[in-house]
Amino acid sequence: MIDHARDLASLQDATERLLTAVGTLDNAAVTEQSRLPGWTRGHILAHLARNAEALVNVFEGRPMYASAEAREADIERDAPRPLDVQLADVRESATRFQRTAAGPADWSRTVELRNGVTDSASRVPFRRWVEVELHHVDLGTGYELEDLPAEFVEREIEFLAQRFAGHPDVPPTRLTDGTRAWDTGQEADAPAVTVTGGRADLLGWLAGRRDGSALKVTGGALPALPPL
Repeated sequence: MIDHARDLASLQDATERLLTAVGTLDNAAVTEQSRLPGWTRGHILAHLARNAEALVNVFEGRPMYASAEAREADIERDAPRPLDVQLADVRESATRFQRTAAGPADWSRTVELRNGVTDSASRVPFRRWVEVELHHVDLGTGYELEDLPAEFVEREIEFLAQRFAGHPDVPPTRLTDGTRAWDTGQEADAPAVTVTGGRADLLGWLAGRRDGSALKVTGGALPALPPL
């Protein structure tokens, strides 16, 4: 059962952690390369601000972004801004998202996200939580996958395993940390490949943040995952 109110509270905590970390930087550090190829830290901060606004659009029944081109142009426009402007934008846009989500709503309704993806409105706070947590790691300020809340890591592994479930390019795969297992990839009576490792490494591989070299693979090679 998705608890959107609890996710909104967890999201608020994650946002404050990110803002506190970014507040220790300076203008030069914002222009430095992040862990995401081609993006500076400023690109990530601009994306987080525009994503919050885009999810307000989703809640209010408008298209998430005017277009893919407009989304990219907005990020490029806002990436070079100084630290104080970036911080204010991330905080103010996050507040708008929280305020909108706090209003009366039918949380069981289906909403449309990017690229025609649909989901329950109740899952949107978790999707935003994912954006904040993973991009905090991407900033490269010392916050690592191992620092993510345990509940978040487990849920995101499950979410990504479901995302790749049934994908024709991913062989039947079982993921396990030794205590719990998740199945993904093509449907089959039994997994062709078993991938074992710590939850941070499993999440890093599924989310495209780690190459999977720390994982143990039996039954074949480590599957190549499609881009998110």
